[in-house]
Amino acid sequence: MSRRRRKRLPEQPLELRIDDLSHDGRGVATHGEKRVFVRGALPGERVMARITGCKRRYDEGEAQEIIEASTHRIAPRCPHFGTCGGCSLQHLDPARQIEAKHNTLQQNLTRIGKVMPLTWWEPLTGPAWGYRRKARLSVRYVHAKERVLVGFRETYGRYVADMQECHVLDPRVACQLGALSSLILGMEARQSIPQIEVACGDDSCALVFRHLEPLGESDLGRLRDFALASGLGVLLQPAGPDSIVALEPATVELFFRLPEYGLDLAFGPSDFVQVNAAMNQRMIARVLELLDVGENHRVLDLFCGLGNFTLPIATRAGRVVGVEGDAELVRKATANAVRNGVSNARFYTADLAVDPGAAPWLRDGYDSVLIDPPRSGAEFILPHVVASGARRIVYVSCHPASLARDAGILVHQFGFRLIGAGVMDMFPHTGHVESIALFERER
Repeated sequence: MSRRRRKRLPEQPLELRIDDLSHDGRGVATHGEKRVFVRGALPGERVMARITGCKRRYDEGEAQEIIEASTHRIAPRCPHFGTCGGCSLQHLDPARQIEAKHNTLQQNLTRIGKVMPLTWWEPLTGPAWGYRRKARLSVRYVHAKERVLVGFRETYGRYVADMQECHVLDPRVACQLGALSSLILGMEARQSIPQIEVACGDDSCALVFRHLEPLGESDLGRLRDFALASGLGVLLQPAGPDSIVALEPATVELFFRLPEYGLDLAFGPSDFVQVNAAMNQRMIARVLELLDVGENHRVLDLFCGLGNFTLPIATRAGRVVGVEGDAELVRKATANAVRNGVSNARFYTADLAVDPGAAPWLRDGYDSVLIDPPRSGAEFILPHVVASGARRIVYVSCHPASLARDAGILVHQFGFRLIGAGVMDMFPHTGHVESIALFERER
């Protein structure tokens, strides 16, 4: 059996006219019969691009020279932009970033779902810098240079970016990148620490050091000293997430406040929370507005996590039920209800990617349903949502393609109307598209 020969890449750069922007922030051009996705290029530009990869249906490239620049091109704020893979759109005017995300949502709804909303809502926006309260930083010891790199992966993902600063990370951690590099370089276990997980609450930040080998007393002492000097909590993770244990201080409490509802929610350093705290508050307010709940309403919150939406809904509704696939998150959501004195919220554990059958939380009907699924969407649970009798469904999405697919199902199979939709800029300067949509049952 002959081995397939790898296609040789063109040695000379190509001159390309960029006519679109892909979902991940790359410029899109046409060369011959193939599309070319060009990193660092913007719509309306003419560029010289080096081809970096050839696929059967498309090629990939990187802009080497901007011959004609877009009027919307701006100077990136971060000197590591283009090398670091944490951001992909810092070279595009922020207003145009929002416009590009809106276009992505619109194209997905039209092409995949064959639907259009009756109304396009104004985008929800928030802080553009210093917004990331959750992140996973890679760590690599470079023996040849006697250095430790701490940061996001490079654009193509193979190496750790050589970062001295970060403008999207929470400032309490961003200012410690150099100190973290020096800290790990001085440790005996410098070669066995592959990542640091960042988790920031309103009043404190935690750094979880993943280590592949047991740490000696000398290294533990260095980590304790760093925690005391920086004011950041240091935790250790020798195995999976269940192995995380606090080192200094002995107890690290993370929480975020939702002052409009008189709530504060506790979470663990490896738990999922919305990355952008300010946008999360705006999003919750939009969700409650769209659910239009009253004191006698029954609301179902699917993929509820820690109760981020469930508990604020409980302050407005008569009864709310949250359902989540992760039993540990359900335990913490229940604890958050107790913590905040919320008695009209109940939580259940269920795998929402399979048929729930005669689940107890489906026995009663609901007036409204909130769906906030992972990237895979909510396809399998939609028939049960419809059967609940809910007249109104609010769908929060982190992936426009799965939202579009599910919107098509609700509209074309179950007779709902797509009342409105809009983007929420949860991740400024990236191609990530977060959106929200409202569906109403046809009367």
